[in-house]
Amino acid sequence: MIPNVLSIAGSDPSGGAGIQADIKAISANGAFAMAAITALTAQNTQGVSGIHLVPPAFVQSQIEAIFEDIRVDAIKIGMIANADIAQAVAASLQGHKTIPIVLDPVMIAKGGEPLLQPSAVITLRDQLLPLATLLTPNLPEAAHLLGATTATTRDEMAAQGAALCALGPEAVLMKGGHLDGLDSPDCLVTPEATVWFEAKRTQTANTHGTGCTLSSALAAQLAKGLHPTEAVAVAKAYVAEAITHAGALSVGSGHGPTHHFANLIT
Repeated sequence: MIPNVLSIAGSDPSGGAGIQADIKAISANGAFAMAAITALTAQNTQGVSGIHLVPPAFVQSQIEAIFEDIRVDAIKIGMIANADIAQAVAASLQGHKTIPIVLDPVMIAKGGEPLLQPSAVITLRDQLLPLATLLTPNLPEAAHLLGATTATTRDEMAAQGAALCALGPEAVLMKGGHLDGLDSPDCLVTPEATVWFEAKRTQTANTHGTGCTLSSALAAQLAKGLHPTEAVAVAKAYVAEAITHAGALSVGSGHGPTHHFANLIT
């Protein structure tokens, strides 16, 4: 049976990030993609020029409409923009706590534009983190959630992952792309263990939407029944291949997108 995955996130008209990237990544990972949109953005590969928020009640209506009719096997949460939308999403999911949830705490766009209002950080931390099966912050996002300085070493990464785990999520995938050096290690932290995933850094400008893509691939793999450790391994391999083949695309003149369907090329 093909699993169904719901993404709750913002829209990127350029197709590299947000809902558009989520739908592609979920589909490429063998699941049926659905979407509840939290915000419309005006953006391209060079940056975000505008954000139009969806009213919180309508965000909740979208989510409830899905649950009234369709089996949901996993959920990915991306851009929530403000505290009211975060509260609406949390309220919509309270009765569905057995469904795996991947929470990508989207705070800043690739070009540096803020995608989460400061007042929403507390709501995100207090209401959505406890619902998460897997939290997927990069190092600045993890530090922001903890009110700490950004980790610069593997030990600090693991420690911050453990601190985030203590806030409620079942597991935290700390993404190490912001570390200095030739490697880009990630670590999966649970209350029981810390597992490292090693990877060489790929030198490319085509990294627009990699966080959205990874979290969506993870949701699809969890929906298929994989253990979080297995899901991370499969999803990371998928994203690595998408980045490696991004040069086959010709999209924009800034941070280009990854090739979401590179794994399907024969």
